[in-house]
Amino acid sequence: MKRSNLVCVVAMAAGVMAAHGAQAQSGFPSKQITVMVGFAPGGGTDTAARIVAKRLTATLGQSVVVENIPGAGGNIAHETLAKANPDGHTILLGSVGSLAVAPHIVSKLPYNPLRDFAPLTMAVTFPNVLVVNNSVPAKTLGEFVKMAGVKPGAVNFGSSGIGGAGHLAGELLNMMANVKMTHVPYKGGAPAMSDLLGGQIMSIFATPVTGGPHVRAGKIRALVVTGKVRSPAMPEVPTVAESGYPDYEALNWYCYLAPGKTPRDIVQRWTKELVAVLSESDTQGQLQKHGMEPAPGSGEALQKYIEREYAVWGKVVKAAGITAN
Repeated sequence: MKRSNLVCVVAMAAGVMAAHGAQAQSGFPSKQITVMVGFAPGGGTDTAARIVAKRLTATLGQSVVVENIPGAGGNIAHETLAKANPDGHTILLGSVGSLAVAPHIVSKLPYNPLRDFAPLTMAVTFPNVLVVNNSVPAKTLGEFVKMAGVKPGAVNFGSSGIGGAGHLAGELLNMMANVKMTHVPYKGGAPAMSDLLGGQIMSIFATPVTGGPHVRAGKIRALVVTGKVRSPAMPEVPTVAESGYPDYEALNWYCYLAPGKTPRDIVQRWTKELVAVLSESDTQGQLQKHGMEPAPGSGEALQKYIEREYAVWGKVVKAAGITAN
């Protein structure tokens, strides 16, 4: 075969291979995409997922729907993702409780957070806010802690579920203030807030999404936020650290995950699409309005972050004696 003909054949073969590769990648997404959330509608995770999903529908050219799978503090949704078809059409907005805490309190957790998921990107980080029913006389954290110290167990706090960020925030305060508040778990922040407003519980370590609107409406009071610095969404509310416990910090975070066996090219595509949407000024503005700070990054960086949080909160769980019951 002449050299010119050989070059032509090789070029044609390369072109066919490239076209096939492009077609293979362009085959995703080929149908409706599901973003799972491990809590009831109306809470922080649900709100963040819907803000991003709406934009993804436009950028991906396929319908992106949010599916709420509440229960076990988000663990049921994480288990569902671990067993989902790894074709990229099902992902999850995961949370700290199910990824960094549940393995330390659930003896037979049906998934391994460090092995069974493909990390895509961090979504948002933010502090929780300790809010109380207006019938609670405490106006400051100091007064609230004093109430809790008078009769151990009499003061209670709700959260979105056992092992979630709100639960951890309360247990960390128990440890640092040397008090014993009773934890009341729910299947999401929204039902917990409903009971707080109704007076069934005294307080909640809530997300700014569920707590902020009711604080601004005067229906409940905010005592402190759980980050090291004040939240831009509630700048008038002091931190736990500046209220007498300088070493206190309990951040909440949500991240995007795919099933662990998702093909690498699809994982990379998801990271690219999610980071792009989370970096858009409109998306960031909507999330920040709800007190959440967008924090997009690489899947590798997310994996390392999960591993660090896994180690840190494992120590807190052990020290506080937190169990799944």
